[in-house]
Amino acid sequence: MLDFSILTTNIDSFLQGLKVTIISSLIALLCSFILGTLLAVLRIAPFKSLNWIGTAYVEFIRNIPVLVIVFFTYLSGNFGGMAAGTIGLTIYTAAFIAEAIRAGIMSVPNGQMEAARSTGLSYGQAMRMVILPQAIKIVIPPLGNQFINLVKNSSLLAVVAGGDLMYQGDLISAKTYLTFDTYVFVALFYLILTIPLSLGVGFLEKRMARSN
Repeated sequence: MLDFSILTTNIDSFLQGLKVTIISSLIALLCSFILGTLLAVLRIAPFKSLNWIGTAYVEFIRNIPVLVIVFFTYLSGNFGGMAAGTIGLTIYTAAFIAEAIRAGIMSVPNGQMEAARSTGLSYGQAMRMVILPQAIKIVIPPLGNQFINLVKNSSLLAVVAGGDLMYQGDLISAKTYLTFDTYVFVALFYLILTIPLSLGVGFLEKRMARSN
């Protein structure tokens, strides 16, 4: 039987960790979305030098474990644990978001760009006002899946004392010596975050399938 006194006695610590996890995940999501969108545009821009920059970033980052990126960020700058972890998550997740958005851009008919350019829009204006809105709408479900992965990856903040949910679980486990019970409650808190997200992504997928 689980020792529920762990939850009741340490509820403030669990909630504090949950708060940090949510804040870090939201910041990393916003920043990685912006960076990933920029990288996606670079990868398909009509300039080979820009293509190379976008491709090099995506291929390099995707093939490095996120834990290494978090450690590198923490050790290479004057960042606290939460900031370092959030930056590391942003750098890592942006590479996957870039690929998702690039796929969305590639699925938009070429005629859309040509039509936009024929109205006098520059390449950048056409991309920003015509192509990207359509591409992002197409890849909303994959982006949702990346957000779920980001929330789970946020547990790595614990290795740099980021104050997140996993970090609080580590402290509680060390204090109570009830490791199994503690991490069961940690897992339940993560489920509270990820199950609604998963259901939301599934709803969006079904809705977009009907609209198509």
